[in-house]
Amino acid sequence: MVPTIAGVDGAGDRWVIAVLRCDAVSWAVAQHAAAVLQEVAGCAAVGVDVPIGLPEQGLRRCDLEARRRLGRAAASIFPAPIRAVLDAASHREACAALRQRGEAGMTIYTWGIVPKIRQWDELPLPSHIVEVHPELSFRAMAPGIVFTRKKSAPGAWQRITALSSMVDIDAALAAAPEQVALDDALDALAAAWSARRWAAGRAETLGGELDCHDRLMRIVV
Repeated sequence: MVPTIAGVDGAGDRWVIAVLRCDAVSWAVAQHAAAVLQEVAGCAAVGVDVPIGLPEQGLRRCDLEARRRLGRAAASIFPAPIRAVLDAASHREACAALRQRGEAGMTIYTWGIVPKIRQWDELPLPSHIVEVHPELSFRAMAPGIVFTRKKSAPGAWQRITALSSMVDIDAALAAAPEQVALDDALDALAAAWSARRWAAGRAETLGGELDCHDRLMRIVV
């Protein structure tokens, strides 16, 4: 029996969820990580595009390995912030906390995803919830494609082509929620691709150290 798996990607201030049952895709949109866990209850594996497991200082090994693997597309990897910034109330406060620890400041973009990181960090997570990165997933599922920017028309077409090996991509996208952007829907499907590999025991793992809360700092591909 083919296990049910899911992929999750941030979509603005919400989460888009792609659930794969055999080759059929169903969709959901959730406001909070806790609601995501309710939507994916019963899945054998769930790939989430968000940092899970945070360093006390410096950079995670999985982020460094991911950037090396992506080469010219390395800018799509935003290194996970150190845990101290989760307590910050503003970008300025987060940068001050970083400087106090001898760390470089963080971009406003990285600060913008801190609330999303915090949502997952505050929840007890079962072991089948794994961190993924869609750009790594796409390159692993279609190594012969030289991917361009995902928000470009050629880039979208490349990712749609790559995903066609996993699902009926036309049917999947036709059923996607109207409020979800195309690139977010494609990223959720890519996250599901890595989750399926994880459930089957075929996934690659970058990194793998434990953080101070005993969460694995890793990216599953």
